[in-house]
Amino acid sequence: MNLKKIEKEDLQLNPVTLFADDWPLLAVGDEECGFNTMTIAWGHIGAIWNKPTITVYVREQRYTKEFVDRNELFTVSVLPTEHQEALMYLGTVSGRDEDKVAKAGITPIFDQDTTYFAEAKLVFICRKLYHAPIKEEGFFDQALANQVYPEKDFHTLYVGEIVEVLAKE
Repeated sequence: MNLKKIEKEDLQLNPVTLFADDWPLLAVGDEECGFNTMTIAWGHIGAIWNKPTITVYVREQRYTKEFVDRNELFTVSVLPTEHQEALMYLGTVSGRDEDKVAKAGITPIFDQDTTYFAEAKLVFICRKLYHAPIKEEGFFDQALANQVYPEKDFHTLYVGEIVEVLAKE
């Protein structure tokens, strides 16, 4: 099965399970300059500034952050559940240290100056619109901040405009 472009307005999904249960892959970069990916379990899909958007969160120490910061586009690829073991691996191993994509057994597709994966059932191609660090003083619930960030290694959030959606035929 191949991925084909679908209209954003025709998309049917549960945004809660998309991130919490499906663990999509955030991928950034291209074949020429290199790419990296990481599993994400936090994110939002919706609309802001009159645009359809996805918001992703990346910690400062993640190798993927270097790629997000220097590229205009990023992708969010949702893989079928049979790839759960690969998703766990991709979320715990750094691409600085090895070719984790090859070890995970997934196939990068280089398209439109970015990267997504042949195994995906759904792909969002996004153009960065905004980024900001999450700050401790922004938490109304300090217990939550302490629970989620015991090391004070706060995420940076990135809002991306969904410019194209691809789905398995």
